[in-house]
Amino acid sequence: MKKIALDVRNLHKAFGEKIVHKGVSFQLFDGEVLGLFGGSGSGKSIILRSIIGLERPDEGEIIFEDQDLTRLSERALLKIRTKIGYVFQNGALFDSLTVEENLAYPLREHTDLNEAQILARVNEMLEKIDLKGTNPLLPAELSGGMQKRAGLARAIILKPGIILFDEPTAGLDPMNTQRLLDNVRALKKEGITGIFVTHDIPSAFEIADRIAILDGGKILAIDTPEGIRLNQDAVVQSFIKGADLHA
Repeated sequence: MKKIALDVRNLHKAFGEKIVHKGVSFQLFDGEVLGLFGGSGSGKSIILRSIIGLERPDEGEIIFEDQDLTRLSERALLKIRTKIGYVFQNGALFDSLTVEENLAYPLREHTDLNEAQILARVNEMLEKIDLKGTNPLLPAELSGGMQKRAGLARAIILKPGIILFDEPTAGLDPMNTQRLLDNVRALKKEGITGIFVTHDIPSAFEIADRIAILDGGKILAIDTPEGIRLNQDAVVQSFIKGADLHA
C-alpha cells in the first residue's frame, strides 16, 4: 500500500463573497508527482499557499507528518517550511543577493553546515540545474528561465520531503520550458514527491504520475494521465481538448 505523504481533507476557502474552495480533498502519495490544474481563479495556487500556511483555510485539514498544518502556529510553520519546498512562479529570488548567496541563504538559516560545506552544496545544486558558474551573478543578470531554475534549486537545497511547484513553466518559451521539465524529470528519478500546479496541460501530462482537475471548488477528477485522457466527463474533456497530448 502506498504511503500518504500529504492528506488534504475537505478544504473550504472564501474571500468575502467569492467562494474558492467548497470541499477540496485529495491525497499525495510518497514518491509521486501530482499534476493539479483548473481554470484561472479556480484556487490552484491557494491550495499550495494553504499547505505552507501562507493562507488559512476556513475549514478542513491538511495532514503532514501526523500534524494538521492548518492548526499550527507561525513558529511551527517555519519548521514545516524547511520540509516542504515551494517553487514560486517568478523564481522569488532576493534581488540584492547573488545566485550563490540566494542558494546559501536557507542553508545558513536552517543547517549547521560550515561555509565550505555550504559552497559545495550550492555548487552541486547549480550543476544539477545547468547553472554551473553563475555563482556571482545577480538575478537581474539571469534570463527568466535561469531565474526559475535558480528558484527551483533554492527550493530543493534543504532536500524537502515535498516540493510544491506553482506554475513553474508560466511565461517560458518552449526551449526553457523543456529545460525546466528536464530538471524536474531528473528530480523524479531521485524519488521526489510533489504537486505540480500548471496551466500547461502537456507539461502536466509529461511530468505527473496522476492528475487532479479542480473545478467548481472541488476536485472533479483525479487519475493517471491515461485515465484523465480517457475520461468522458464533458468538463474534463474541455480541459484537455486542443492540448497537444501524445499517447
